[in-house]
This record gives sequence, structure tokens and C-alpha cells, in this order.
Amino acid sequence: MKNILFYNSGGGLGDSIQLFPLIISLKNYFKTSNFYYLGAHDNHFEGKLKDYNINLKTLNLNLKYFGFRLWHLFFVKQNFKKINLEKFDLIIDLQSKLRNTLILKKIPHLNFYSTTLDCFFCNKKISYKSKNHIKNLSNYLNISIEEKDYDLNYLPKKYLIESNKILSKKNYIGFSLTQGNHYRKKSWDLKKFVELAKMYEAKGKKIVFFVEKTNVNLIDKLKKEISNAIFPECESNLSGPPFVTALSTRLERAITIDNGLMHMINLANIPMTVLFGPTNSSKFAPKRKNVLILDSKFLNQTDDINSITPRVVFTMSSK
Repeated sequence: MKNILFYNSGGGLGDSIQLFPLIISLKNYFKTSNFYYLGAHDNHFEGKLKDYNINLKTLNLNLKYFGFRLWHLFFVKQNFKKINLEKFDLIIDLQSKLRNTLILKKIPHLNFYSTTLDCFFCNKKISYKSKNHIKNLSNYLNISIEEKDYDLNYLPKKYLIESNKILSKKNYIGFSLTQGNHYRKKSWDLKKFVELAKMYEAKGKKIVFFVEKTNVNLIDKLKKEISNAIFPECESNLSGPPFVTALSTRLERAITIDNGLMHMINLANIPMTVLFGPTNSSKFAPKRKNVLILDSKFLNQTDDINSITPRVVFTMSSK
């Protein structure tokens, strides 16, 4: 295959990071192919995620919020003709909104893979029983695609070197406590994070908070409660998602809510405890054996994340 296109309607950094295994696995199989990305929002692979070295070219059709406007349906083909690009050998639809899929399918292609309406729009009618895109695509293309995880060797060395300097010892427990999008109450109360951090501190652990250096008020509040806490971004000129991943390799465990940092930390393949409330843990939580998922909907039959107590988090994370 010469040209392969990924379409992602999600706009968050976490949405893009969740695609890493799929993209890496396909690039490993189709070693000579050109890979493109089309999103309803910015291409983070050429922005904040650039230093992860996933390398996806942007397909720019000059249609803002691609797929979310029905009138896009009438401009896709003519805008594509303006680009010096052949039709795609494979388009991979990574969302399931009917309108978006109908618009996406207007892009010239040979093969179209989409799970919308139980894979109704795939041009090869094969039974798809898995939610795993890699398995489905192996079935769809009649090939065997090996599943690959993100390799930390893709990271520029400067991030790992700096992380080793800042977190040069052992027994670090990392905390990610802020949410990016505020449309749903996903955050755990700050007092609960402080109480939990003090439990770990009493056991001889070193506390690390992933907080952007611009969030001065939050940093000051945390410093007043835990004077020895470490704020890595305040001790370095480096910042951003790849730096978070590199720092995470130095942790004994990370405790986080459902946010973008959860996915950045997950790439380090360390033990994690992830707290969920209103969002769907089966959809968004990392799929690894050493990830403990504490979902208030299952623990306490409520979507209120604050119904989870620090003692429960500490006890279950220590098992």
C-alpha cells in the first residue's frame, strides 16, 4: 500500500496517544507506505506530540472540523482534487458517527475500514467481532499484523537524561490531578489527593506532582501541604507530553484521574492507579495488567468520583 489515511474525530491529546499502538503496528507492517492523518481538530502528531516521533503527515482539505458539518459532504472531492495526492489505498475510520463516516467515505480510496453501524460501510463484508482495530484490520486485509507498543527509544534522549537528573533516586509516587476539558467533573478533590500523598509520604515515598509551571496557585497550595513534594516542570526548561512520559519511567507508581496525562504516563509502562467517575473506564482506561482501575460506578454505584476515599486508593494500590 502506498498511501494510508487515519481519521480521528477526537480533539484531545489523550485521544491521539491512544492511537499509538495501532499506528506503530501498521507502520511496522507497511514499512514503505506513506501515512496521513485527518482530524476534526489539530494534528497533535505535528504539534505537542511531535517529539514522540510517530510521524504522520497532515491531510489538509481546508474543511474546518472535518466531518462535523453536513455541507462538507459536497466539498470533499473537489478539495481533494486540489491536492497533489493519489487516492488512498486504505482509509481507516477511527470514530463511529454516521455523518462523519459518510463524509469521510467521499475521499477517493480503494479500501475503506470503519466500525460505524457494525462495519456496514467497509467495502469488504467480513465479520468483525473485536473492538481491537488491529485484529479487525488483520481480518479485513487478510494479513497478520503484529501488535506493537510504544518504544521509549523513540523519545529524544534529552527527555530521559533530564528525568534521571530530576528524579535521580527511587520510591517516587507520581500524581496527576488536573483535567483538561471541564465539561464533566472528572477531578478528584484536592484535599483527597493531599491526604493520599501524605499516606505515601508516611511510608517513606517521595511525592511527585505533574502540574504545569504556569499553574502557580495550585503549586503553592500543594507546597503548603507537602513541603518536600517535587514539581518536575518547575525544575527544568523542558515541558510537554514526551517529558511527562520520560519522568514517568522514574516512578514506582502513578495515581491519576482520567485525563491526557494518564495516557502520557501509560506509555512508560509503569504500575498505575486510575480513578474514574462520570467517564467510561472500559473505553478510556489503559489496557495493561499493572493498571488498577478504581471506578466509582462499580465501587459505589455512583458517577461521583469523590465517593472514592483516599484510604481505599491507598489500600488497593498497595496490594
